[in-house]
Amino acid sequence: MNSIALTYPVTRRIPRLSRAAGFWAVALSFLVLGAFATAPSALYGLYAQQQGLSPLTLTIIYAVYAVGIVASLLLAGHVSDWYGRRAVLIPGLVLAAVAAVVFIVWQSLPGLILARVLTGVALGASVATATAFIADLDPGPDGAPSRRSGIVATIANVGGLAVGPLIAGVLAQYTTDGLTLPYVLLLVALLGSIALVAWTPEGRQPVDPRPTYRPQRLRAPDGARREFIAASTGAFLVFAVGGLFAGLAGRFLAGPLHHSSAALTGLVIFLNFGAGVFVQTTTTRWSTRRLIAAGLPTMLIGLVVLVASAWTSPPSLALFLLAGVIVGAGSGALLRGSLMTVVTAAGSGDRAGALATFFTAGYVGVSLPVIGLGLAFEALSPKVTMLVFATAVGAGILAAAPVLLGANTRAPRGRKRQAVAGS
Repeated sequence: MNSIALTYPVTRRIPRLSRAAGFWAVALSFLVLGAFATAPSALYGLYAQQQGLSPLTLTIIYAVYAVGIVASLLLAGHVSDWYGRRAVLIPGLVLAAVAAVVFIVWQSLPGLILARVLTGVALGASVATATAFIADLDPGPDGAPSRRSGIVATIANVGGLAVGPLIAGVLAQYTTDGLTLPYVLLLVALLGSIALVAWTPEGRQPVDPRPTYRPQRLRAPDGARREFIAASTGAFLVFAVGGLFAGLAGRFLAGPLHHSSAALTGLVIFLNFGAGVFVQTTTTRWSTRRLIAAGLPTMLIGLVVLVASAWTSPPSLALFLLAGVIVGAGSGALLRGSLMTVVTAAGSGDRAGALATFFTAGYVGVSLPVIGLGLAFEALSPKVTMLVFATAVGAGILAAAPVLLGANTRAPRGRKRQAVAGS
């Protein structure tokens, strides 16, 4: 009797990139997600023209996006410390892709609001996870995060925020499908990013047993409270100023400056965030303290120029563009200094949670002040609104400067990162 050979399906492992290639794959995916998140900033003027949206409605649209980010950071920004980085970053990218589809197929006000909420949730879940993922994949000789990982994470984050509005604004200005084509291109990039992250080796293995789920607790890493408070203060101030350009640049351009071009709006946002990227790539050998010491006065100077652009008669486009560059340069230095403080101070086991808290402080800064500005535009003139905003942020910078400059930016003893083998 002939024996019957039984065959069973063989489970095949997903091929993985090397850790070096995975490092760049996650960075690229982070950049794409950031570009998608800010791309609509250059298109708000077109939405307003086509659908008759009031300035207050645009402020609400921006508000729901910011609320989505903060809520997602608190609910999901830290869970990759328990479940692994891919388990959080891939769903975040998938959710962003769904938001891109909503932008494409549902361009009315309800669709716009839904897409912005989904975008905020996707970014909030991913920003701390991607930053921690990059740090995991590029440890230094002593196991601590390398200087390169902090630089690349910050550049990927801010660089994406810079290029998104520029791409969307140029396409909107010079093509006939300005409210569709940018999202189609970004959707393709997001789908490619999902594949890249799926092939990337895991940066942190899931914890076993996994702890009971709880929302992120807003707290400093153990033994690094002073450093963390200083860094979070810097993030709040940087994001507040960045939110002014990302959320209201088009409104200021179309109003007092009488320039309603979507491409110009995208350029202003690009110059602001791009200046930050330039600073971060040319100060790689600077200490954290030196970065903060350079960033604080630069931001103050930029705020003075910003107010001057509104108070000249007539308002000056050149000064507005210059203010964006100066403020962006100061923000870039301060943000990288603050981010490196957190990455270095937090251990691998609570890094995503610490970063989620850090970015929560930042995105509270990017939401509440800008929402207040949008409401102030309804009651005050643009130049008075700009003066009030700059004065408040400037006062915050001066108040925070002693803490930021006095923070011990060295990691506490015993906070060496445990190397994690990739899967």
